Amino acid sequence: MPDNPQTRPDNGSASAAPFFRLQSARILALAGRDAVAFAHAQFMNDVEALPDGHWQWNGWLTPKGRVIALFALLRLEGETLWALLPDADAFALAERLQRFVFRRKVAIAVREDLQVAGAFAAPLQAEGSRWAGTQADGIELDLGGAGGPRTLRIAPSAAAAVDEDAEAHWIAADLRHGLPHLPVSQAEHWTPQQLSLERLRAFSVKKGCYPGQEIVARTHFLGQAKRGLALFEADAPLAPGHEVREDDTVFGTVIATARDGAAHVALAVGPLDREPARPHCEGIPLRLQALLGGLAR
Repeated sequence: MPDNPQTRPDNGSASAAPFFRLQSARILALAGRDAVAFAHAQFMNDVEALPDGHWQWNGWLTPKGRVIALFALLRLEGETLWALLPDADAFALAERLQRFVFRRKVAIAVREDLQVAGAFAAPLQAEGSRWAGTQADGIELDLGGAGGPRTLRIAPSAAAAVDEDAEAHWIAADLRHGLPHLPVSQAEHWTPQQLSLERLRAFSVKKGCYPGQEIVARTHFLGQAKRGLALFEADAPLAPGHEVREDDTVFGTVIATARDGAAHVALAVGPLDREPARPHCEGIPLRLQALLGGLAR
């Protein structure tokens, strides 16, 4: 595997780390008197309980409880929220959300002036769910977990370079921590429990109504979650939508993939009550890996 930026000795602090662009990430802003109330009614986590200066994992579901998009939600101040979308189409999501605004005082817009970048180093000030910085100078988030320190930066007109290898390693690190990057083919197919999003504390079963809440709550309180995430490594590329099999039996479905140096990683949805024997995907042998912790906020 090529040199891992996470282990380089000059990356002890964010100021010494090389930031690189996260090219698929976008910021969707919700602003106005009713922004928090609107987000609380639409999104699957408890937005009203989120203090200013903090962030949480959150998402938007279909009425049948399937994940449309997963994101980090930042509360900048009482009337402004930023949804950091790792991969979802921000413009399409804004258009769909706009249909539910009705008479609420909330403006929804993609912040095309903001760039998102990452570095494999500890933040200067942000810690856990508390972000640091200003809108004018840039905001940093602590994306560190059991796999090591990481800093995510949102800044206007930032000059972070494109580094395809570093970006691929970043996405692989997300997958290793159980944070799915859902391609279009896998959006609106899986419930929060099937994506093991309780590991990230990304949804609430107590806050009240939101699209899909009845499905999520019923699954939680009746203990009906039968499937969840499994992490695999392989020596060849994998593709979302393909089956993970054990011999001739289907174990699960690949939902997200990433290259990580010479290796390839994949998240799949499969049974919670057993591990696959001799797993493979499209003839490619797979190695079952343990999901890393520490990314919950």
